Amino acid sequence: MDDDESSNDIKSFFNLSASQYPFPHEVAEVLGKRALTEAVILIRVILWLLWTRLGTFSICGFLCVSKKWPFINNFSSLSLDQREKIVQRCLKLRFLTPIRLAFVYIKVLCLFSVFSRVDENGDNPAWKAIGYEVSSSDEEMSNLCDKNRPLGKGVIETMHEHDTTLQQSLSNKGLNVTFDSKNNILKIKCDAVIVGSGCGGGVAASVLSKAGHRVIVLEKGNYFVPKDYSSLEGPSMDQQYECGGMLASADSRMIILAGSTVGGGSAVNWSACIKTPREVLKEWSREHKLSLFESFEYLSAMETVCERIGVNENCTREGFQNQVLRKGCQNLGLKVDYVPRNSSGNHYCGSCGYGCRKGEKQGTQVTWLVEAVENGAVIITGCKAERFLFESNNRNGSIRKKKCLGVSTKILNSRVTMKLEIEAKVTVSAGGAIMTPPLMISSGLKNRNIGRNLHLHPVLMTWGYFPESNSNLKGKVYEGGIITSVHKVQSSSNDSNSDTRAIIETPLLGPASFATLCPWESGHDFKQRMLKYPRTSHLITIIRDKASGQVTREGRISYKLNSTDKANMRNGLQQAVRILIAAGAVEVGTHRSDGQRLKCNENTSGKEIEKFIDSVCPVEGALSPGENWNFYTSAHQMGSCRMGVNEREGGVDENGESWEAEGLFVCDASLLPSAVGVNPMITIQSTAYCISNRIVDYLGKGTQLS
Repeated sequence: MDDDESSNDIKSFFNLSASQYPFPHEVAEVLGKRALTEAVILIRVILWLLWTRLGTFSICGFLCVSKKWPFINNFSSLSLDQREKIVQRCLKLRFLTPIRLAFVYIKVLCLFSVFSRVDENGDNPAWKAIGYEVSSSDEEMSNLCDKNRPLGKGVIETMHEHDTTLQQSLSNKGLNVTFDSKNNILKIKCDAVIVGSGCGGGVAASVLSKAGHRVIVLEKGNYFVPKDYSSLEGPSMDQQYECGGMLASADSRMIILAGSTVGGGSAVNWSACIKTPREVLKEWSREHKLSLFESFEYLSAMETVCERIGVNENCTREGFQNQVLRKGCQNLGLKVDYVPRNSSGNHYCGSCGYGCRKGEKQGTQVTWLVEAVENGAVIITGCKAERFLFESNNRNGSIRKKKCLGVSTKILNSRVTMKLEIEAKVTVSAGGAIMTPPLMISSGLKNRNIGRNLHLHPVLMTWGYFPESNSNLKGKVYEGGIITSVHKVQSSSNDSNSDTRAIIETPLLGPASFATLCPWESGHDFKQRMLKYPRTSHLITIIRDKASGQVTREGRISYKLNSTDKANMRNGLQQAVRILIAAGAVEVGTHRSDGQRLKCNENTSGKEIEKFIDSVCPVEGALSPGENWNFYTSAHQMGSCRMGVNEREGGVDENGESWEAEGLFVCDASLLPSAVGVNPMITIQSTAYCISNRIVDYLGKGTQLS
């Protein structure tokens, strides 16, 4: 691109406004579709007040007063400079936190819309100016031309069905289907029904079908193969993530990313395959008295899982952000490890979080579920479980008062009005730690552990800017493997065997996600930050949280860190800043609302750097009465229906079976007794492998295991 063209692109970018059509309409649509009811009501009230003069005065004070009639202006009548000052004021309000929260919501949604929206050609008006492009290499195009759908012979995609075709489609897969015309219900019988197709459900489907059982997998998301992936941030998040990637805790402090597609989180995660740490297995086995986790059975399961999903410890080429992490650690004399991935050593895909377009990442949809389909399993997509079906358990000697008969579901395609009821010998809930508890609670289960003990591996980020002109680190932030290196922050810098306080890795951060997390101080400053996007490297600090939250119903999540978690997060953030500076960043900062940052050059003294690093710490979220705040993020949810040696300690037993309902098993991340402290995919799949084999034993005996 020549200088004139670049200058014109930047000029157009600075003239771009989120008030232009169609951005306001898109924001309103997302609010209505994704936001909590309270947030929608709050924003409606705030916008209505700003539409009136008195309302504007109540929020904006004397900033909306003029010397001319009508003396008090409503918000839209004010100059751009005045409106900007009002927004700056509202984002810093100490006591009127609902107003601040409303402005934060609007800021996040507007920026995500502006930087993710694409036209019919897959282009965005801001991308050229900020140096972002969605690549399509020859290798990718070759994969895109491959029309193979590995699950094709076993999948029923209800998005293509309607009332007159669904029953026949189910029957064509060899299922036992009857129609209850009185209640408009299709009834299906099988040996095992599995709700969810991710790390837990995919493994369970493979193990159970391989043992000769008739398996049905229910997935509310849709089925994608490499040729379906666009690598476009907005559409990909909308189609493959829970709530379009905008699921937030009830107080808006935590943004939660969870997969919602065939393959679940394994289809959209960042490929990291780290085995369960020995100290965690020891804790779960001894403190929680769960012998499984130090058994040969579990250790063998980890080896089986790693082999099945092609875990590879080699990395032939690292992307820009991982180069930064590695160089910074090496310059500080810190240990940095390569991260095993379920892809080849030369896998250089920077968009695996939107589905691996190269088709190299080995999620459950190309591994375990393929095995399941080959063994006769049927996968029904666009199908949402509503409640488990129970009857009284009359079996003598059983401690469980209920017996699970299956699950009632609805099809998300409006052209299908019939409901599905799947009757099964065993029912497996594998919807993940934020979806399994609401389903169990809405079905009438009462165990106090269901929905509690939710661990989220809270994440905060630090960033460093590395201009191409004075850095030997090559590439752009969106290129290359997402996570290929990791640094463990130890309690003692001199002891590699001391407790790990945090781990530091690198994230996938598309321009829209970058924009929503980026501090907003002014319109001009924000756009200047966005121009630096391609060379702004981020490091994520992940902690093994000791505190826990709760999920009570779908989309309703509460969570708060404790003092130990905050101390560990502070330690990790400060270490991350040191690494960025040591790697050669000319400017470093955090995503704190006040735009906390430091320029680093030959005139910056060591004292200034240490003073800045000492000021870096986690601060409360958007509802805090303090002046500054951070958004936390979470991509790992665990523990909300944990195993326990008795019903006081867990929602299920060590076999994964509900303490309340015979024949109802849980097989996902909600089983884990506590946070893992590392990327949990191997832990989830290994646990699921063990539980699935115990379900096979249950089916073989026809009785409870415990």
